[in-house]
Amino acid sequence: MRVISGRYRGLVLADFNGKAIRPTTDRVKESLFNILMFKISGARVLDLFCGSAGLGIECMSRGAAFVHFNDISEDSLKVARTNLKRLSSQHNCSVTKLDYAQCLNMQKAPFDIIFIDPPYADDCGIYALQLISERQLLTKGGVAVYERDRSFSGEIEGLEKYDERKYGKTYLTFFRLT
Repeated sequence: MRVISGRYRGLVLADFNGKAIRPTTDRVKESLFNILMFKISGARVLDLFCGSAGLGIECMSRGAAFVHFNDISEDSLKVARTNLKRLSSQHNCSVTKLDYAQCLNMQKAPFDIIFIDPPYADDCGIYALQLISERQLLTKGGVAVYERDRSFSGEIEGLEKYDERKYGKTYLTFFRLT
């Protein structure tokens, strides 16, 4: 895993040393950030199931104003903190160890970009999208990106699925306010 572009381009990130954690591959990450490239500079970002923090760090590298990293796994947060320490300067970011619903419920301001990348076997991403809609946690023009192993066919009241891309076994589904 590496940072693809921006200030930290080429920085190799720590990973989970073969543990059963599924970071977003560089190929999927590159495609995702090509889609989001004009939304990142100056953005407020939430990396809800941050894992190794690769998505949020990519945003920081590309000029995001603030990134909040969250995961419930101490192992994930240990890797995330290691990766954050590798950055050459201080950034406006925060890290919490909370259940995704607790994290969403504690937010006071909306985000421009929210990454939802839960374990594929879990449907908590759908509940996270519902909370994002109910709590109005996306800015006008903001995007929530849901990563999982199958297409999204449902509806989320208050959010519109406006795009979906498939990369191998990975689907990226993009939502915005209706």
